[in-house]
Amino acid sequence: MERLSADDLLMLYSCDLGQSMDIGALIVLDGERLLGPDGRFQLEAARKVIEQRLQYVPRFRQVLLRPRFGLGTPLWVDAPNFDISDHVRMFPIGGPASEEQVLEACEELRSRQRDPSKPPWEMWFLTGMGDGRVGLFVKLCHAVADGIAGVGALAALLDLSPEESAPSQEPWVPAAPPSSAELLKDNLRLRLGRLNRKLSLLTHPIIAGRRARTLWPAFRELFAEERAPRTSLNRLIGQDRRLGIVRGNLDEYKDLAHTHNAKVNDVLLTGIAGGLRELLLSRGEKVDDLALRAMVPVSLHQGGAGQGNNSTGMAVHLPIGEADPVRRLQIIAAETSDRKQKRRETISFMFHSKFAQKALLRYFKRQRMANLYITNVPGPPVPLYFAGAPLLEVFPIVPIAGNMTLGIGALSYAGQFNITVIADRDLCSDLAVFIAGVRTSLDALETSTLVNASRRTH
Repeated sequence: MERLSADDLLMLYSCDLGQSMDIGALIVLDGERLLGPDGRFQLEAARKVIEQRLQYVPRFRQVLLRPRFGLGTPLWVDAPNFDISDHVRMFPIGGPASEEQVLEACEELRSRQRDPSKPPWEMWFLTGMGDGRVGLFVKLCHAVADGIAGVGALAALLDLSPEESAPSQEPWVPAAPPSSAELLKDNLRLRLGRLNRKLSLLTHPIIAGRRARTLWPAFRELFAEERAPRTSLNRLIGQDRRLGIVRGNLDEYKDLAHTHNAKVNDVLLTGIAGGLRELLLSRGEKVDDLALRAMVPVSLHQGGAGQGNNSTGMAVHLPIGEADPVRRLQIIAAETSDRKQKRRETISFMFHSKFAQKALLRYFKRQRMANLYITNVPGPPVPLYFAGAPLLEVFPIVPIAGNMTLGIGALSYAGQFNITVIADRDLCSDLAVFIAGVRTSLDALETSTLVNASRRTH
């Protein structure tokens, strides 16, 4: 039985409440080896390559089963019928397409409803990009995976060399779904286990008290600290999105971080804070002494890999009122270093019931915990290939929900450090101002660091 975890259910119920929680990526490929003699993209050949590798990602051949009352929470079961053509398709763009047109194509595909009776993932090859490139837009229901697990699933479909190929496999035969009796037995087992854990805490109050004291600082950080300041960043969002990207170099960001005794994620947060400063100033909002609260996911996957969702959040203050990027980086690095010392657990462990989880999600629509969402996922450090075609660039695409009009996803890949911004289309028509501000802030941080280093050497 592969029941959804509490974290997975939180993502699933978000979709039930009308919020799209798909995660995804835009991959740019060198398309030379993907085209036939006539110059057309070979879709059937691409489908065959992906289908051969689904043996490494069995979840991609599974669907959600929602048992009736009394038989427990939703679980994954093999799809009774699986057709790769339902999931891997082609989307021509009038070429040669601009970057803006490619991002608009991704948004159009992101917004399309998936068939709930089929495994919850899709891949679209984007043709017409020009310069011999082919795009690959991937979207996946967040209930299947978080960022770390999603990168792992995607990497399983790719190769480490142009010549590598998936070994042959026996024809896939779906397993029969569990019977009602099996579901009932499993549900009783899970409930009994949960009850035993609660009784164990009651019979060992000292251990329970120590655990509560250990977890309280992180819990207080999320729910009991000061509220996020009121700005135009927090308004109830709609369904349409606007995308933007910022390209970066991982080695340069590592050097910046090392110089200031910080981490690469601190450099990312510093650049985003600069972009937010420019955005709010352009909207006529006051930024003096303003510190926004950003929600930053923290992976709880053991060893950095895993399946499904297993993460929690860390709240970080972004000193928007600080104009100097170096000083801003120092402030952020000091705070994140302190907050990383706290022990954290996923908050969804407190919300096992469907009623409690949906109550939490309704709260998030009007929440004052954070002004925006920022995630940074480490990707493959070496170049990857699809059917012999090199992956040139990878850009993550994250969801936004509730009243957060702006979300940021960052992903490292083979020396790159690429940032994707996703925003509500109507409420962030000025997204270009934010993106320009991020680029300017990161450039200014690098320039200031080089100037200061030059002064020290002279």
